[in-house]
Amino acid sequence: MTEKKKPLPPPPSVEEDLRFGSELPVLPIRNAVLFPGAVAPFDVGREKSVALVEEVQNQPSSVIAIFAQRDPSTDDPGLDDLYPVGCAARVLKSLKHSSGNYSLILQGLTRIRLDELIQNAPYLRARVTRVDAPVVEDVEAEALAMSLRDVAKQVIQLMPELPREAGSLIDSIQTPGALADIVAANLDSPVEEKAQLIETVEVKERIRKVLRLLTRQLEILKMRERINSQIKEEMGKNQREYVLRQQLKAIKEELGEDEGDQGDLDGLEERLTKASLPSEADGVAKKQLKRLRSMQVGSAEYTVVRTYLDWILDLPWTQSTEDNMDIGEVRRVLDEDHYGLDKVKKRIVEYLAVRKLKRDKKGPILCLVGPPGVGKTSLGKSIARALGRKFVRISLGGVHDEAAIRGHRRTYVGALPGQIIQGMKKAATVNPVFMMDEVDKIGHDFRGDPSAALLEVLDPEQNNTFADHYLEIPYDLSGVMFIATANITDPIPPPLRDRMEILELPGYTRREKLAIARRHLIPKQLEEHGLTEAQINITDEAVEEIIEHYTREAGVRSLERTAASVIRGVAVKVAEGDTKPRTVQTEEHLREYLGPIKYTSEVAERTEETGVATGLAWTSVGGEILFIEATRMFGTGKLQLTGQLGDVMKESAHAALSYVRTNAARFGIPEDFLEKSDVHIHIPAGAMPKDGPSAGITMFTALVSLLTGTRVRHDVAMTGEISLRGRVLPIGGVKEKTLAAHRAGVKRVIVPERNKADLEEVPREVRDELEFVFVNRLEEALEAALEHMPEPSQSFKDEMAKKEAASQSSPSKN
Repeated sequence: MTEKKKPLPPPPSVEEDLRFGSELPVLPIRNAVLFPGAVAPFDVGREKSVALVEEVQNQPSSVIAIFAQRDPSTDDPGLDDLYPVGCAARVLKSLKHSSGNYSLILQGLTRIRLDELIQNAPYLRARVTRVDAPVVEDVEAEALAMSLRDVAKQVIQLMPELPREAGSLIDSIQTPGALADIVAANLDSPVEEKAQLIETVEVKERIRKVLRLLTRQLEILKMRERINSQIKEEMGKNQREYVLRQQLKAIKEELGEDEGDQGDLDGLEERLTKASLPSEADGVAKKQLKRLRSMQVGSAEYTVVRTYLDWILDLPWTQSTEDNMDIGEVRRVLDEDHYGLDKVKKRIVEYLAVRKLKRDKKGPILCLVGPPGVGKTSLGKSIARALGRKFVRISLGGVHDEAAIRGHRRTYVGALPGQIIQGMKKAATVNPVFMMDEVDKIGHDFRGDPSAALLEVLDPEQNNTFADHYLEIPYDLSGVMFIATANITDPIPPPLRDRMEILELPGYTRREKLAIARRHLIPKQLEEHGLTEAQINITDEAVEEIIEHYTREAGVRSLERTAASVIRGVAVKVAEGDTKPRTVQTEEHLREYLGPIKYTSEVAERTEETGVATGLAWTSVGGEILFIEATRMFGTGKLQLTGQLGDVMKESAHAALSYVRTNAARFGIPEDFLEKSDVHIHIPAGAMPKDGPSAGITMFTALVSLLTGTRVRHDVAMTGEISLRGRVLPIGGVKEKTLAAHRAGVKRVIVPERNKADLEEVPREVRDELEFVFVNRLEEALEAALEHMPEPSQSFKDEMAKKEAASQSSPSKN
């Protein structure tokens, strides 16, 4: 049982009836002593104590014996574990908690002496003797009580946490013995000393002991008060010293005796001398160092200026690394780190060749654009390694604040330079390879537009005097090779896009993915999982199966994760003790580690019915195939479009339907096919937004297939914008769309004639495996896409015959 401190009310009246027998239930308490007249809260949790409380609850106005334990760690105290004198008490209030414990409020009644324990279970019970203090009414006792009352009031004044009513309580107690007990109950003293007080029955002796303890507590409180006053006085003294030091400094300056002995400022001056800063930076640094010498070391401004000087001295102003001018070695390093990506490698070699001929050539500003997982970020590290330069990378994805680029002005608390200057400090050279990732994902809000701040950074004509808000000194970035990365170029503001040289990294072909997995991904994962090629052999057939049926992506991230899953499956078996070598070759082997295949070719299945055509689309993660479905139903001639289409794609659908209606007879379609029917065009994957004009040719083909009952060949995919005159117009993203068709197993691709030159960017292996049909007119596209051309109507044939006859009979013009 433990006591909780609380202000105490006056003791009970001496006239109160305190009758009780010689045998009482015993409640042992820890770390506390209950005095007669005191009211105190206690927590009860021990089994025997809980049993006692539950017994007493059924007996109103019952009295219990309270004895303090000698050792609070004893859970089941006996006779020798309790102090011999305690207090008879009454339970004023009890509260049971959900844990089964009780909170009690006890009122001390009178002293009792513990004679013997007569019961041990379910709770302690003892034979006790009541100890009444003799009534004392002499002058000495009254004087002692007055002294005790005065000291107690002084203690109360020095303890603001005590309530104001405490002084009134002391005045209200007239009996010397009761006053001594109340003060003793509130003393901050050990249990041993309080036990001695309750054992002291003689009133004057008890008051002397309490007075001695209370006086000691008063001296401690007075000492605390003096210490607090000294601390406050010391703070005032420090302020006076600061003023005096400033005056002393002014006097020394007048006498020419300024010693300049503040901290390590001499060391800063030495660093400044050796730094070889540009003239403007050197002038600013010396001016700030002079200001620093005149400041108090403990002031806030001192720290700001000191940090500013550290930034100036830590930045590289002239230090640079020597470029690796061996073009053959650079090619070897780039080929060693990355397979393919010839366009980027060619551009790096060109830069190095020009740099070899013109030493002061400024660094290029490249922007690598491509779907996720094609190696844009890792390519930056490879370029730095090939050139022998330091590599720094910052991520701009989600950056909204212009200060992230230019830094904060020094007037702000905790101001720092922007990420550009911070990156240069990390590089410690003036010519690192500086990669800015996700430049297409920069945001902007009320704090400014970071992309606008990048205009100066990425402009070769301006970045030799880049101004950071924190430094406020021009910094030369012209030697830096900046490489930005993005998934798409559309979100990049045109002024920023205009400053960068865009290098597109399209997706990889199957053969390129196989080579990358064999050279880089599988060896890397084997090393990370603690396995060797002797323990697991993943054959080319297995890798091709993973590429075809377990991944569908432009890059190789998913391919690496899937290969890692296979290797982890083997690692589990090796860890379990099965160390025999394994060969992963067939689909059954892969199914054991990866489960059933995830992707199958849907082209043949989707195009078995009329009204379905396969299109090609460009997305930010590479090319994709797109199925366009058309159906016809009874209605009033409406065209319904679904699949979350954008405005441009909806207009393409209307243009396709208009051309079909205009040339219905040519395709053998009744001219009144829309009078009593509606046409519905749907593009599956409805949760994904779609837009763009390149699906026009596919919508036209699906409509003709639906209305003529002629199926579209299952191995054909197409792309192209259409006009109302039946012309097929050029589109973008030919390389990505062609790679998507190749991944999907398509054999024939229909593209606009004017996109023929774009096929030079398509890898040769893809061009060799696909048949390309170049078209100028929609009729040419139908001949290549449908299983057979629909028969024209008789009216169309008659009209064409009339036109031919008229042209033959008309005289020729000279």
